[in-house]
Amino acid sequence: MTEEISKKDKKPKPNLLTILILVLLVTIIGFLVFFAVTFHRTINTALTPIQNVNEALRTQVSQLLNPTPTVIPDPVTIIREVQSLARLETIQYTVEKVITAKINQGVFGPLFGDRLLFVAHGYVIAGLDLTKLETEDLHLEKDVLYVTLPGAEVFVATLNNDESHVYDRETGILRKSDQDLETTARQVAEEEILNAALEDDILQQAQQNAEVYLERLFNSLGYMNVIFETQSD
Repeated sequence: MTEEISKKDKKPKPNLLTILILVLLVTIIGFLVFFAVTFHRTINTALTPIQNVNEALRTQVSQLLNPTPTVIPDPVTIIREVQSLARLETIQYTVEKVITAKINQGVFGPLFGDRLLFVAHGYVIAGLDLTKLETEDLHLEKDVLYVTLPGAEVFVATLNNDESHVYDRETGILRKSDQDLETTARQVAEEEILNAALEDDILQQAQQNAEVYLERLFNSLGYMNVIFETQSD
């Protein structure tokens, strides 16, 4: 019984050859890992200039395919006219208009036609031109100040180029896009924006706003009773 227990307690001891093999395997694995990491770093270092060249080439090709326009203003500026203004702006309309411009949109439109959809944002400013106000247009009777004002007029009717844009364009496969089509659409858009403001009585509102403002001004100067009249054309 004692002999059986002593036999079980005895464990086989690894011999020297096994230890050497294990040490050799660990060394080889470590060397391979070190070599792989070093090789990877070397390859990345070698490829970096090539990647930089490829990136530069891609940038150049992108610039060729999608060139950025270069705008060079002429250094010579000619001022044609200087004019003194005394405009009282009393109202501003902001208008949005959709314009469709097209050429040859018949049966052969898909071949020879050109069509664009232009979304126009613009504004119209109206008021009174006080340079037309003469001395005789103001007269005082007792405690009443009579003021004959010039008629309201439109000072500005233009597009907001930052917000106006071509929403959609379709050009026939056998036709080049017409460069003047967008220009025509913009011109029509300005006219339509002005007409929309006029149809909404912008001039009447500008006149009323001017009278309210000027009445407050005259009241602050001591003229409490003010009657406005409009100059005849």
